[in-house]
Parts: sequence; C-alpha cells; structure tokens
Amino acid sequence: MTHAPADTQAAPQAGDQYVQSLARGLAVIRAFDTDHPLMTLTEVAARTGLTRATARRFLHTLVELGYVRTDGKTFALTAKVLQLGYAYLSGLSLPQLAQPHLEELSLKLGESTSAAVLDGTDIAYIARVTTRRIMNVGITVGTRFPAYATSMGRVLLAALPPAELEAYLAAAEIKPLTPRALGTVRELLAVLEKVRAQGWCLLDQELELGLMSVAAPVHDGPKVVAAVNVSLQAQSVAAQPDPEAYLAAVAKEIVATAELTSADLSARG
Repeated sequence: MTHAPADTQAAPQAGDQYVQSLARGLAVIRAFDTDHPLMTLTEVAARTGLTRATARRFLHTLVELGYVRTDGKTFALTAKVLQLGYAYLSGLSLPQLAQPHLEELSLKLGESTSAAVLDGTDIAYIARVTTRRIMNVGITVGTRFPAYATSMGRVLLAALPPAELEAYLAAAEIKPLTPRALGTVRELLAVLEKVRAQGWCLLDQELELGLMSVAAPVHDGPKVVAAVNVSLQAQSVAAQPDPEAYLAAVAKEIVATAELTSADLSARG
C-alpha cells in the first residue's frame, strides 16, 4: 500500500504543547512503507520534507535506539517499531479489536456482521455492524441465542474439548427452531464435525426462516475465544447467478476477517 509522503500530510499548528522534534521523528518512521522499505538519506529527506542534515540526525538517533538499521548507505525499519503499536493493542478489548474488521467486511459485502462469545448454552453478541434488519428480532450487543442454532455458536461448539462439549449437550435443549433446522444431538454432532474439518460454518434458515449466515472462529493463540459472522438474506443468495460460488466467496471473506482479528489478539498478547 502506498502512503503519501510525510510532507503532504497536514501538520497541527505549533504551540506550547507541540514538540516539533517528536513530530519529525515520527514522520521519519512513517516515511517507510510497503513501497519504500529501504531508503537512502536523500529519499527519506524528500519524503519527509526535512533537510538532509535534519533527516540524518533523526535517522541516526533511530538507529541508536534500535528502530532503524543501516548499512551505511540505506536505511530500513527494524521489528522494534512493532513495540510502538503494542501498547495500543494491549489496551484494547476483543470487541474493540474486532469492530474495525467487522466494519470493513460489512462495507465490502454490504451485509451485517457480528462477533459473539459462548456464554453457558447461549452465544452473546459482543460486536455488531448493521446494514439492515433482516430478522424479526433485533440484534444488538448483548443479544443471546441458543448456541446450537447459530453459525457462530456452532463454530464455538466445534472448538470445545470433548468434556466441555459433553457438558454443553447435557445442559442444552436441542430442538428445531424452524422447519429447516436440525433437531437431535446426533445431527448436531455431525454438523460440528463438518465445521471442525472446514474451519467455518454455514447456517441455512435454522434460526429464522429467510436468514442465512456464515461464521468463522477467532483464536487467541491456540484457543478459540470468539466467532465472527456475516448475515445474509436467503432470497438474495438464491438470486445470485451461482449461489454456491457466492457462499464460498463469503466464507473466504469471513475466514479472512477472523484471521485478522486473531492476529490482533496475538499481537496484543
């Protein structure tokens, strides 16, 4: 991704609370990006709008601090710059980490997206981006549904250790909520096995007629801690030129969103 040179970015007005040297040092760091991972002093000066002498001082200060490396002619960032974002990530909760990824996916697909966690025999929504209401029951943060009857719930159940899944099945009342829904433990276990194998779940009008959804797991290290999903109108899916290909594309997008959220969780530590 190409970023504008630092000198094209609007700078705040200098004042008693504004430290210009800090701003310039950060501008030097921001000058490096995907298209400019390795730069000479002249290139850094040009991208930041600093003189060569000023850019040299900042670059060598960053080298001394370990944020930049040099071979004498060119400069590049080191992995230590990741520490600058770590403090921000470490202070964010799971809903805050998931929200921007859900918003991006919702904008891309034009559909509502959500994140949920397993709470007892239910799922509880912890983040939500709504494009339009497609259920009779409005969904907000805190809304709960039986885990077995939702795509996110099945993703979360599929990740449970055997003893915990057995405890869930002993506590939950498995019954069909629509004419299209499964209604036995045996059917649920077969579905969970498929979800486990493919890494995502498609729910086709089992929670409410007319509603479909696709979900994928969010990991914190090796453990599944949440799930994210996309809600779809069954009628809109059926109207696609190739419904199966469309659902496969949606599944790919929700898995990617789950992976981005998982990566943020891992970076947060």
